[in-house]
Amino acid sequence: MEFISFLLLQFLAHILADYFFQWAAMAKQKAEKGFKSGLLIWHILIVFITSWVLSFQLSFIYAAILIAITHYVIDGCKLYISRSKLIGRYAFFIDQALHILVLCLVSWGFSAYQGIHTFFEIPLSTKSLFLIISYLLCLKPANIFIREVFSATEVEVTSDNELPNAGKVIGVLERLLTLTFIVINQYEAVGFLIAAKSILRYRNDETLKTEYVLIGTMLSFGTATILGIITNAF
Repeated sequence: MEFISFLLLQFLAHILADYFFQWAAMAKQKAEKGFKSGLLIWHILIVFITSWVLSFQLSFIYAAILIAITHYVIDGCKLYISRSKLIGRYAFFIDQALHILVLCLVSWGFSAYQGIHTFFEIPLSTKSLFLIISYLLCLKPANIFIREVFSATEVEVTSDNELPNAGKVIGVLERLLTLTFIVINQYEAVGFLIAAKSILRYRNDETLKTEYVLIGTMLSFGTATILGIITNAF
């Protein structure tokens, strides 16, 4: 297995453990209690298992333990980072950047000194792995990313004329469609999708709301577009 494929598998493990195998109550308790959170241990156990399983080799167990321990430290310290007046609003981005840095360093170190010898050859190309990751990122992680961007930039608009969670569902659908259109080289369809949403969501009497939706739309389409371009580059 090539190193890039191995690294993508570890990145996939991180996405699954940090977003899809972590429920809302766990994330909330971790954010409020840090190291004192009882659910933090369960989260770290999930991180260890997903990292080790997706390495497809027994010898990665010590590297998976190292990833889990550093994950524990980073998640525990996130509480103190979020309380900082200087960088508190960027706690999510700092947290994720540190996790990704650890994954890259540990995977590189393991590959260089231990070597990658999986049980069997993974029947997925590098592009296929990145495509799977891209679609997963367009779901829950992208919603959280966009929410954190709004929080970090202190952009907020309230309205009583909204369907609960409708924005999240629309965002997921538009990212999945955009990514699919770019992967199959149908860029005209992306333009049509953007135009259609702009017409349906624009209202002259709600300028602030329109600008809020526009920012979210650009972040949403931008995320899917970048992922699609990178996927095609493979």
